[in-house]
Amino acid sequence: MIIGIYFFLSLVAIACTACAIVQARRLYWAAPVYFLAAWLAGELALLHLLWQVGLTALLAFSGALDSGLAQMGLGFFSLSWIGLVYLHVQAMDTQRILRRALRRGLGVDYRSSLTVERQRALEDGVRASSWMKPFSMYREGVRVHSHLSYADGGKRNLLDIYHPHEPREGGYPVLLQVHGGGWMIGEKEQQAKPLMYHLAQRGWICVAINYRLSPTAAFPAHIIDVKKAIAWVRENIVEYGGNPDFIAVTGGSAGGHLSSLAALTPNLADFQPGFEEADTSVQAAVPFYGVYDLVDRYDIRPEMSMEAMLSDKVMQCTREQNPDLWESSSPLAHVHENAPPMFIIHGTHDSLVWVEEARTFVSALQKVAKQAVVYGELPGAQHAFEVFHSVRTDHTVNAVTDFLEWSHAQWLEQRVEADLST
Repeated sequence: MIIGIYFFLSLVAIACTACAIVQARRLYWAAPVYFLAAWLAGELALLHLLWQVGLTALLAFSGALDSGLAQMGLGFFSLSWIGLVYLHVQAMDTQRILRRALRRGLGVDYRSSLTVERQRALEDGVRASSWMKPFSMYREGVRVHSHLSYADGGKRNLLDIYHPHEPREGGYPVLLQVHGGGWMIGEKEQQAKPLMYHLAQRGWICVAINYRLSPTAAFPAHIIDVKKAIAWVRENIVEYGGNPDFIAVTGGSAGGHLSSLAALTPNLADFQPGFEEADTSVQAAVPFYGVYDLVDRYDIRPEMSMEAMLSDKVMQCTREQNPDLWESSSPLAHVHENAPPMFIIHGTHDSLVWVEEARTFVSALQKVAKQAVVYGELPGAQHAFEVFHSVRTDHTVNAVTDFLEWSHAQWLEQRVEADLST
């Protein structure tokens, strides 16, 4: 019985490790299973290695590995261990990849534009104590105000605020977090906590929001709520120690779509019914693995199209019925020269939103944008990779902090120059 379980677990182990290593795309009904296996194995590689080696050692010491079935299981586990070490080394390379992307997009010596105090807030390494406890999010020195209302949508229009204990003269810069979940599921408490706690420890205020979901609500309700949240932050964040003049926005998946769309459509009346005069501009954006073209105009995913789901659940109309609405829903359609600084992050192995979509979006931005466009493409990274702590997550959090600090420093410099000119 024990040997049978060991052999079964060895098959599961090698299958999950293989899913994390191999880039599989046209999976149809199997996509969720592949995603889950690849996601957990890829981000928790060393933890998987520990339990697999520990289980094998326990059976070896008990003398239970003598049978042929046990030896086969050991062989499968051995292959899994090799793959897991490879995945860990690949994740460790995240720092080099993202630092190179930042230098390419911001300049080789981009950190020199920061004050000495803000440079001290940056980190280059990651702590084993963090990624060895992937679901431990709380960090000292951070307060959380929960379930504040920013509009009249009940539970779906609540937000949480993460901020340092001590106030700062002039107020803290603000990051607005928009959760993902295919526009149909998700909660503000579930995503981006590694990033928000990290920033709040270092002098940022982070605001995580809920928004109305489909199929109860149809697009553009989702982006309208994001705009309402930006307007609320601009009007109220001073009470919590924030600076309403600097707001950055981030989010993953559907949140990546909505955060990039918000960044590219400041004060667009169609997305601000009843509050057209509110200032909904943002000063920087960091979309993770977002959907940037809902109409898939370049046929990037013809065999894995989202169109049926979007028509039925999210847009609640077909492209033929309302082509203008579909076009306006795509961040790619709103690319313009005055886009705020943007740091787009995507994994090569994302099985839910393909990396080619991010490449197309980045290329379009880089051709016209006057501000910085940074693109970090992470080898082996799966969708939702930064939801919990991992080696890849924590290196990415460090890189995003660099980008946001640089963006804030540039904004401050422009403010000073504007004041001097007047």
